Amino acid sequence: MGDWVEVQGPDGSFKAYVARPSGTPKGVVVAVQEIFGVNAVMRGKADWLAREGFLAIAPDLFWRIKPGIELTDQTDEEWKQAIDHMNALDKNASVTDVAATLAHARGMGVSKAGVMGYCMGGYIAFLAACRTDTDATVCYHGGGIHTALGEAGGIKKPVMLHNPMKDAFIPVEVLNQIRETLAPNPLVTVHEYAEQDHAFTREGGKHYDAAATELANSRTIAFFNQYLA
Repeated sequence: MGDWVEVQGPDGSFKAYVARPSGTPKGVVVAVQEIFGVNAVMRGKADWLAREGFLAIAPDLFWRIKPGIELTDQTDEEWKQAIDHMNALDKNASVTDVAATLAHARGMGVSKAGVMGYCMGGYIAFLAACRTDTDATVCYHGGGIHTALGEAGGIKKPVMLHNPMKDAFIPVEVLNQIRETLAPNPLVTVHEYAEQDHAFTREGGKHYDAAATELANSRTIAFFNQYLA
């Protein structure tokens, strides 16, 4: 459904997967990867956004380590590699790459551009909401968001969080802290999923839940339709 483009950032160029809707795009969404790279699952997320009428662009944030890394969540060895890459990645530099991708996306003829990220990408998306000119941002089970709550004053456009409350990677105390800290901000909406575990929206993943995914995704599309279309 998609193809690859080259994005020029301040530190170098990198590839990004682009999925295009059949008609005129409603807006653009920069889709930020999990720890597995822009793999088939991540490209599928971009394709889903395109079917919903948005132009989606998923930058390869691992290019600083090695371009083109694609892993799955199906083997212990791939998990180890993915976690090693996540730990090695300069997340601040990744936010710079997201900003460059936003600029590239707006140059594709669509004025409004948002950001959506999963897991590690959810954290990077939250940082982008605090630091970049994204028009709307969605974060799915973003690990590390609690460490960036001090930057929440930088949020100038709407943000939506999808937080599973039985997340094995993010303690419930941290999720409560995120909700309580962001509650006074009218630009931020936090959706909580009481019975869901980490990455409940990852098709083929251990914790995938179709009904919860459908609910979260419907909220995401309504949000982007409101603020990007």
